[in-house]
Amino acid sequence: MTTATDFTDRTDRYRRELLAHCYRMTASVHDAEDLVQETYLRAWRSFSRFDDRKASMRTWLYRIAHNACLTALEQRGRRPLPSGLGAPETDPTTPLDRLAGVAWVQPIPGALLGDGAASAQRGAVDPASVVVSRESVRLAFVAALQHLPPRQRAVLLLRDVLGWPAAEVAMLLGTTSAGVNSALQRARSQLVIAAPVEDQVVEPTAADDRELIDRYVAAFENADVAAIERLLRDDVELEMPPAATWFRGRDAVGTFLRSRAIAPYRWRMLRTRANGGDAVAAYLGDADGRFHAHSIQVCSVVNGRIAHIHVFQDEALFPTFGLPMTVR
Repeated sequence: MTTATDFTDRTDRYRRELLAHCYRMTASVHDAEDLVQETYLRAWRSFSRFDDRKASMRTWLYRIAHNACLTALEQRGRRPLPSGLGAPETDPTTPLDRLAGVAWVQPIPGALLGDGAASAQRGAVDPASVVVSRESVRLAFVAALQHLPPRQRAVLLLRDVLGWPAAEVAMLLGTTSAGVNSALQRARSQLVIAAPVEDQVVEPTAADDRELIDRYVAAFENADVAAIERLLRDDVELEMPPAATWFRGRDAVGTFLRSRAIAPYRWRMLRTRANGGDAVAAYLGDADGRFHAHSIQVCSVVNGRIAHIHVFQDEALFPTFGLPMTVR
């Protein structure tokens, strides 16, 4: 007789990598958590019929997760970032265009992915070893994936990110190896248009990260925009969903921060982890001396400078990150 203990013992080890896969597919941490729960519920209901002579436990679970993702994605459009919707705004004083009803790309907490473990080397074939690699959960990469049709998205993730052989992907997707390879080539071609250029991204060490983010946090809390500007690349980009308005260039970003974001307000910042790197939780001060949850900020670093600041103004993310809603 199948017991809950049997099921847990055989399936729990795959939960984290399935969460990462569902996140890459949907670009939503909340949807990914729901889809993993659905995957395990479906798996439990059919566990007594699982035959490891036909497929491995991992392949079987991924097939269930894949089908759950496809069903979910059929009912919604792709999640964008503001930079995927139009050109940057050239006037930092312009009113922000906040789009109601748009489901945006979300960041994912490092804690959910076991962030802090050693990152996998490129080409590793064990999916569990790559769930926290920066390349596989980088926001720009996850956003670029959303431009692909869901099946192409799955093929690219299974082949290029998780390193599965074409035959195993074909078995999971119910197609042929030739079909998998064809879909992979189309996905790679499309991704070249939308994805970041990997060889231009030089990862800082953990110490570099800490030092850079420490300086960013201190400057933000002290309303020292000049200090922040010294941390930015000339071509830095600032995105702030749900605002569709975004800015490019140190001057534009600095002017926006100085006039409309930092100086007029009081801030407290807490360090956290998101998408394989350091992130910051920003709290906005009020008259009673308390600071309230405002945004999760994820900074991308290129060659020792901040190249991209994603400011996710979504209070619902704070519990997911295990963060308080108010601080003093």
